[in-house]
Amino acid sequence: MREEIFVTRASLPPMEEYIEKIRPLWESRWLTNMGDLHQEFEERLRQYLRVDGLSLMVNGHMSLEMALSAMKLPRGGEIITTPFTFISTIHAILRNGLVPVFCDVKLSDLTMDEEKIEALVTERTAAILPVHVYGNVCGVERIQQLADKYNLPVIYDAAHAFGVTHQGRGIGSFGDVSVFSFHATKVFHSIEGGAVAFHNPDLYRTLYNLKNFGIRSEEVVAEVGANAKMNEFCAAMGLCNLDHIGEEREKRKRVAEKYQELLADCPGIRMVRGREDATRNYAYFPILIEEDFGCTRDQVYDALGRQGIHGRKYFYPLASDQACFRNKYHDVELPTARYASDRILVLPLYGELELGDVERIAGILMEQRGKGARE
Repeated sequence: MREEIFVTRASLPPMEEYIEKIRPLWESRWLTNMGDLHQEFEERLRQYLRVDGLSLMVNGHMSLEMALSAMKLPRGGEIITTPFTFISTIHAILRNGLVPVFCDVKLSDLTMDEEKIEALVTERTAAILPVHVYGNVCGVERIQQLADKYNLPVIYDAAHAFGVTHQGRGIGSFGDVSVFSFHATKVFHSIEGGAVAFHNPDLYRTLYNLKNFGIRSEEVVAEVGANAKMNEFCAAMGLCNLDHIGEEREKRKRVAEKYQELLADCPGIRMVRGREDATRNYAYFPILIEEDFGCTRDQVYDALGRQGIHGRKYFYPLASDQACFRNKYHDVELPTARYASDRILVLPLYGELELGDVERIAGILMEQRGKGARE
């Protein structure tokens, strides 16, 4: 019986490396609260991501919540964002007492359509929050022009974009703040973890207070905060994986290029491509199953599932259309985002995926082509 194939698989360093990295913890017993590994990881990441400042967090979601809080946006302010994102993006906005305003996306790369942002700006607009979805770089130049014109901060959700560069700059250096996720399913992970990248050095102290209850000393709590600290075991995993990120990316590239070779000329399959002037991290391999494929995305998804291959409808439904919002945004016009959401399928992609399995997945897709019309 063949092993099931999931949309991703967590990469792991050699066990011996991780054990050696955490061994000193049995002597120091310093397991959390910004220990040596935390500090080392924070600085190495700052350099790797090519950003001015960086603050580690317990996970990507809390990174975004803390970033929005640190920006001190007016409560009730509107945040222009994308509906084509993981629900965490919208929850972080709402949990900060802010209001999401949804902007449609571009079909080419499914990032927020920068030419539709300006029409959404009002006197209540407090910030723009785009997402580098699948690691595809947003229209950062136009977004910054609009931000400058209306004096708005830009907070990028870069959860998918670890290690991506655009015109030689680290992706976290764009906008006022960028937020990363190091969840185990990501191209780079620290089991759980995240980080906020920023330019303004004052944000480091603000974020430190927010993630550590506002504690500045044994007797002083300077601000109201939360608990969003990364522990030493996660920092150790991050340090180990950072040593191997280059080879992991190359292995993923090999898989992605095989998919590209096998599916590029297939009618009815639209590739979701990033910008030519940006690097790729090969975090995901998304495709759109369009009408001329001859069967629906759901039929393809089910056919793969019957063979033990688990793709993902990522993102379906749209974040704006999730049940928790009780149709609040149902009438917002998002034609491209809804078109994509009904057709998106993310295929399995991880470094250890065998090319023979990629060929099998592509073969199942080809077998399904036109099947819906025949049934």
